[in-house]
Amino acid sequence: NISPLKFYTQTQRDKLKKKFKKNNVIVDFAMRYGEPSIKNRIYNLKEKGCDNIVVLPLYPQYASPTTASVCDEVYRVLLKMRWQPSIQIVPHYESHPLYIKALANSISEKIKTLSYTPDVIITSYHGIPKKYFLKGDPYHCYCYKTTRLLEEKMKLKIPFLVTFQSRFGPQKWLTPYTDKTLENLPKEGKKNVLAICPGFSSDCVETLEEMAIQGKESFLKNGGKNFEVVPCLNDTDDHISLLEQLFKKYFIE
Repeated sequence: NISPLKFYTQTQRDKLKKKFKKNNVIVDFAMRYGEPSIKNRIYNLKEKGCDNIVVLPLYPQYASPTTASVCDEVYRVLLKMRWQPSIQIVPHYESHPLYIKALANSISEKIKTLSYTPDVIITSYHGIPKKYFLKGDPYHCYCYKTTRLLEEKMKLKIPFLVTFQSRFGPQKWLTPYTDKTLENLPKEGKKNVLAICPGFSSDCVETLEEMAIQGKESFLKNGGKNFEVVPCLNDTDDHISLLEQLFKKYFIE
């Protein structure tokens, strides 16, 4: 009786624990805006005597509101502590071979279950205000890089599109907008769509409700015929192998 985000984050932690059991490494998780908080976990690790902490922000594509926000909170907590461990931040991994492979495998597995051939594959990323991009935030470029590498690896005869979802407020966000794209695709003759949200490590409200429910309803309402969403990587073996590899160089000589 918990959210999908918390459920999959917990199972990711549990599976990683098994991977690092022989290395005497503690694996835990924290939520940037929720519980357990980053502050709570850092203090907990302090009580357990941890001197070397590795932080992996679960955002493949770096952005100031996400990855940087995690880092800011970690350092904000440390500023108020006398105890200072070694802190290492795992960087963005939008082009890591195992990440691209995991995404490609998830799409391939989903396509096997479809009763239709997609006219287009939409890679929908969480949006950020356009002003961040204009100030130099590389997120926009990283999203396009992920999709380009994914398309090159899969070599499908199906075109890929990059869109951005979850905008709110009056200001301009990164375009093209996912919701507007879904409204317009049927008018362009693209009535069979497969969507994937590569920027989300685990399924959550944005993927399950905004895309799989609201996105599908909008697409069909505007003349679309078939619409399916590829699950996030969640706790799949491919994803756990990727996370293990991202952590591995910090613990294993």
